[in-house]
This record gives sequence, C-alpha cells and structure tokens, in this order.
Amino acid sequence: MVVVISYHLFHLPKIIMRSLNNFALFKLIITITVLILGCHNQSVSVDDEVSNDVNPEFIMGVDLSYVNQILDFNGEYKIDGQVEDPYEIFAKKGATTARFRLFHNPSWFKDIYGEETQLYNDLEDVKLGIERSQEAGMSVLLNFHYSDIWADPGKQEVPSAWEGKEFRAVVDSIYQYTFNSLQYLSQNNALPEMVQIGNENNCGLVHPYGDVCGNSNWSQLGELINSGIKAVRDIENLTGKEIKIILHVAQPENVTDWFNSLIQDGEVTDFDVVGYSYYTKWSEIPLSRIAAFTENFRLVYKREVMILETAYSWTTDNADSYGNIFDDQSLINGYPATNEGQRQFMIDLVSQVKKGGGQGVFYWEPAWITSDMKDLWGTGSSWENNALFDFEGNANIGFEYMSHDYDNM
Repeated sequence: MVVVISYHLFHLPKIIMRSLNNFALFKLIITITVLILGCHNQSVSVDDEVSNDVNPEFIMGVDLSYVNQILDFNGEYKIDGQVEDPYEIFAKKGATTARFRLFHNPSWFKDIYGEETQLYNDLEDVKLGIERSQEAGMSVLLNFHYSDIWADPGKQEVPSAWEGKEFRAVVDSIYQYTFNSLQYLSQNNALPEMVQIGNENNCGLVHPYGDVCGNSNWSQLGELINSGIKAVRDIENLTGKEIKIILHVAQPENVTDWFNSLIQDGEVTDFDVVGYSYYTKWSEIPLSRIAAFTENFRLVYKREVMILETAYSWTTDNADSYGNIFDDQSLINGYPATNEGQRQFMIDLVSQVKKGGGQGVFYWEPAWITSDMKDLWGTGSSWENNALFDFEGNANIGFEYMSHDYDNM
C-alpha cells in the first residue's frame, strides 16, 4: 500500500504524530492534509525506493563559460601534446552537457581589455558557446544570472539597466529579458535544452527586490522567479521544444529550507530540477552523505536532482601569479591533490549522486587553464589547479570519471 504524504505534514507538531496510535486516525489526518494542501505538488511516497538508474541518461555536465575567452587570449587545449578543439575534447571524453552563464550587460570587460573589446558571457558569446557545444554533440544548460556580473550566495546585484525601477517593472523586465534571449537563440538554432532561473540563489535574486536574507521577501522572490519561468514556458509553446527548468542553491545543507520557503511562501511550483552546488571547501556535508541528501530531495520534491557545480584539486601548485581559490586547506581526507585524487573524488561523488537517484553532475570551469585571459581580480586562472588539464593544457586523467563504468562498482 502506498501512502502519499505532503511534505508540509512534517511541519506538524511532533506530539501530534506521536499520538497517532490508531491507523484509522492516521489515514484521516493524511487525507485532510492532502486535501488542504492539494494545491502544492510536493509529496513523499513512503514506498519509493532509491534507484541507481532513475534516468538512464545521466548527465555528465561541464561549465565551459570561460572557454571562448581563453581561446581568444592564447589558451590551448591538448590531448597528448596535440592541440584540439576544447568542445570536441569534452565531448570525446564523455561530457554530455555544456553549461554557460549569461550576464545582462557585462560592460566591465571594456574596463579590463579596453573600449574596443568584445564582451564575454553576453548573449553573443553564449550563442557561440552553445553552437560549438551542440556541433560537438553536447546538449546545453543556459544559466541566467540576472546580473551584469557573477551572482552567488553573497552577491545578487540587479542589472544596472533595472536599478531603481518599481518592483512590477523588474518582474516584467525578467520576463522580457528571458523570453527575448531565448527567442533570439531559437531563431539562431541555438536554443538550450535546459534553463537555470538564477545562480546560487540562497539569498534571492536581483537585490533588493528579491532579497530573502536581508528582507525575507519570499513572495517577491517567487514573483520574480515565476516571471522567468513563464518566459521559458512561453518559449516552449512558441517553439514546440521542451526545456527543463532548474532552480539552484549553493551547498546541500541549504536546499531544504530554501525550496520549502520558495514553494510554500513564494508559490513557485513549475520547475523540473532541484539543483545544488557541492564544494567540500564550503560545505559541512561529507561526501559519504551526498547519496542520502540527493535521495531526500528527490523523494520530497518529486523532481530530478542534480549537482550543478563541483570541483576538486589535482595539485596545490600555481601555473601563474593569479592566486588559487583552492589550496591544501580545501582538501579532504582520502583524496590527495593529485591526478588520481581528483579522479577518485569525482568517481565517488558521481557514484553518490547516482546512488541517491540523482540525474547529473556538472563540473565547474574544468577548462579554466592559465592564459592571458583577465577577469576583475587577475590575469590567468585562479582555478587551474582544479581544471581537468595540466599546466601545459593537456587533458588529465581526471576526465576519466565521465566514462567510468559505474554499473559494475
């Protein structure tokens, strides 16, 4: 017998649950709960079992947002010393999906490179990355940051073009921007298969309008996210092509509170994937617990679950003068900063996600090798020791996690 219980039931006082010594009473309360909360589609089936093959098409994802810029500034990617197209390398090594971030108007690139430079991570740059990824045989996840610069748990800056607008105007701006961007990509045969509404939105979106850390504006955040979702669904209707919608939070320990609040208080329900970042440097959850967390998210929210960002170091050395974000303090026991340590960490992480019934793992910026590329903080790379390439641009054995035989582990 399968009993379906809304996840809101778990907010009932524990004393009520402990007093249920009568199965008829138990069924009555379940029925009332489902009827009252029927408008919410988040539920848990107590008979659900974890499957290692919930979706046989497990996604091996890679964020390649820097690749075009690196290629323009003397970066080279190689296999056994031979220069090859990086998009082809990733597809050949087993990557199935490329992820790209989209900034609204990253004009700050002109401050770095000069007024004559092109912009990167804008719509034209993203279109090129999508085209090259799809030509190589990969699908695409487009990551709307809804900012002119990186959005993350500590920073969700409203685009300068929307600054000072009334709230309703910002809601409309999100819709128009999302719809127009996707329509343009569709018209150029570069429509992504998946869309991310915001990036690591622990504290909300387009501050101060959707701030849920300083102001707890869950209803306003819900309106903003629903506006972006509606734009994606309208593009689906216009093109006849299915697009999966993903929502994203940094670190697994933050998922439950955030999604519960967004669903219940923000009234956001029309999404397909629960996404989270997992960096051991910033998470208190051990690698051995990722399967349990992934399983819980899948059962509670009845949606696909993916890790949208992760990485691990293969060395603690530097290839340039740009200081690395990960150092020896970022390592965990059992996984040294070696090629084999990086490879094994990723194999074990993917195994955990698959064990929990998850649908994919994305490696963040595995191609961010050193080059003459610049960002706001330095020249080269602060991530080259986490890349899947060595300091000469040769593909490392870390790539092998993508083609590993997980069925026979």
